[in-house]
Amino acid sequence: MRTRLVRTARLSAGLALVAGAGLTLPVTSSTAATSGTAQSYLVLYRGSTSPADAAGRIVAAGGQVVADYSQIGVLVARSSATTFATSVAKDVAVEGVSATAGFATRLHDDAAGQDTSSTAAPANAPVAGDSLSPLQWDMRQIHAPQAQAITAGSPAVIVGDIDTGTDYRHPDLRANIDDARSANCVSGAPVQGAVAANDDNGHGTHTAGTIAAAANGFGIVGVAPSVRIASIKAGNADGFFFPESVICSFMWAGSQHLDVTNNSYFADPYLYNCKNDPVQRAIWKAEQRAIRFAMTQGVTVVAAEGNESDDLAHPTQDVTSPDDTTPVTRAIHNDCIVIPTEIPGVIGVTASGNATQDGTAGAYADHLKSFYSSYGMASADVVAPGGDSLFGKTAEAPNGRVLSTWPADKPCRRPVVESTTDASYPQAVYCYLQGTSMASPHVAGIAALVVSRYGTPHLAPGRVAAVIGQTADPQMCPATTPTGYADFLSVSNGAPQVCTGGAGHTSWYGSGEADALGAVGGPTG
Repeated sequence: MRTRLVRTARLSAGLALVAGAGLTLPVTSSTAATSGTAQSYLVLYRGSTSPADAAGRIVAAGGQVVADYSQIGVLVARSSATTFATSVAKDVAVEGVSATAGFATRLHDDAAGQDTSSTAAPANAPVAGDSLSPLQWDMRQIHAPQAQAITAGSPAVIVGDIDTGTDYRHPDLRANIDDARSANCVSGAPVQGAVAANDDNGHGTHTAGTIAAAANGFGIVGVAPSVRIASIKAGNADGFFFPESVICSFMWAGSQHLDVTNNSYFADPYLYNCKNDPVQRAIWKAEQRAIRFAMTQGVTVVAAEGNESDDLAHPTQDVTSPDDTTPVTRAIHNDCIVIPTEIPGVIGVTASGNATQDGTAGAYADHLKSFYSSYGMASADVVAPGGDSLFGKTAEAPNGRVLSTWPADKPCRRPVVESTTDASYPQAVYCYLQGTSMASPHVAGIAALVVSRYGTPHLAPGRVAAVIGQTADPQMCPATTPTGYADFLSVSNGAPQVCTGGAGHTSWYGSGEADALGAVGGPTG
């Protein structure tokens, strides 16, 4: 779920204005003295709006405007002038300015590492749905097939998958990709279209399949197979995400009035963003403004908790950031948060494995929190299947992981391949992965079903979150855990994983296991 992005290519001077994006893209450039190495910068203005002459001020300081998100007072600039940041910071309208180099995080698309688990079909698996549906223990665990009998989702509902893009040609996805609402945000300014947002990593295609793989008799079925996906590419081929990409993605989602976004990553500048750190402040405040903008436009934001086995409610140390350079061990406190999962109003998702089948009733939670999943009393809203290759292997889930769509031209350690009748795409690939990255899109799919069922046409994000939380299957803290589980400590500070809370809410499971059937079939009042 980690993210990161290193860009060396210069931005094109001919970026066009994208209709509906709510931003300006000047094509002017500066003749100021340069260092020879261009960098991207975030400029944060006071008062949450950009000055009318912001572009001129940036050019005068030796920069070029990539995108001006005037609605939130955030501007993305590019400059090779060594004095750019200090010159811009002198502007009384500027609250902060920060270069984004060295502030990226990298996706870790499989939290377990390698093992030799089988990818064969489980014994006695139900044969229903599409050709690979018997392998989808995760969908049965959240009662997605039963929910789909009530609603498979509306094509009018759009889920923005903010990730590494989507393989728009995949046979299980192409019917559900919304080309007009897809965009590539890697530069910090949106480039519209599914082709521009093509997945060159694989992670985004996997999350998109969990949300909305089509019910077409072929391959797998997503949680909401009749909704549409807006592919929003924020990460590159190496799985690196920079802050400007994340900001662009939320601004695009808000301006397009998408219904839901899935966020299977954490945003920069660090794993933990400390409010009082002068280097980080401009970046995390800009990200927060963009996320809140999207939510005010009716976008329900769903986010993964992370794969560091951390208690987000009690952070003491960050040893993994920044991920794109040399990590620096930092002492941190409760004023440091993980973005986006700890932004108020975001639905935070922890991961579980397949239901434990040890025959000991009440020994521990039915769906034990995955050994790698981070958690937190205030940040965890629900738990969903993310896979657990160590403690979640069962007869139904022989390797413990989650199967979803994957680009045919990208490597996968545990592939399942289906032949097609399409000569231009002869083999459709599906890949087994695990992580909170895999858990979050299950909940995003449920959110899409909720909007489809009750939205007219939209449903307020708070209402969507309430329905999902109120209909979740309660999970208590485990009385005991399997042998070896306690050996997995916090990556950040080595602390043991401790579940706290009671019948209504716990730090590991939030309100409980997300339940698609309950969410669309339960009371709406």
